[in-house]
Amino acid sequence: MKRPGDKTEWGVEVSAERPAGPSVRPRDAATIVLIDRTTGFPRVLVGKRSSRHVFMPDTYVFPGGRRDASDHALPFASDLHPLVLARLTGERGTEKSARAIALAALRELHEETGLTLGDAAGGRLRASLHTLRYVARAVTPPGNVRRFDTRFFSTFADEAGINPDLIRDTGELHDLRWLDLRDVDSLSVPRITRTVLEDLKKLMNMHPAFPLGSRGTFY
Repeated sequence: MKRPGDKTEWGVEVSAERPAGPSVRPRDAATIVLIDRTTGFPRVLVGKRSSRHVFMPDTYVFPGGRRDASDHALPFASDLHPLVLARLTGERGTEKSARAIALAALRELHEETGLTLGDAAGGRLRASLHTLRYVARAVTPPGNVRRFDTRFFSTFADEAGINPDLIRDTGELHDLRWLDLRDVDSLSVPRITRTVLEDLKKLMNMHPAFPLGSRGTFY
């Protein structure tokens, strides 16, 4: 992702003079690009990270976070589309491990925004995975204090049965808002977030229904 002369990567300061040091192994993470298409032009859900965060502070990002060990055991109401599951399994080795990445994205969405893909009866999330598209994969470049191997998923809010008005700020993300894809420059977003949004706009211009079998980019 980094171009010659750039001073930041993923919105995190990187010094060209910093010694290489021990390599930080990327940790699995997942995020979801939730699209609202009810207003005439697509909007995506973003929230602002706290200034206390070491990684990407004070920037607007998609809901998401690192995969927890417990995500492997989370129940789900519906499975990933076979093409999406096959692609993830090719990267992760087993369907259970692959599915845990998607489950992490929906768990984080629920925790950070209050929105649920599936149901949360009794306080326990049973995720619906069948509408998820696999948009992109991005690995934080070396030289950062924290590195993540992040999978970006996406779905339409109406397709997933989500009311866009029910978002709520949490301790993880605040100032949650629906960002018009034509107005990305109005907020401070990390480069990778901006890049994924540009890819998404191009894909939706070609295929407004956003096919489930679309192949995303690896950054």
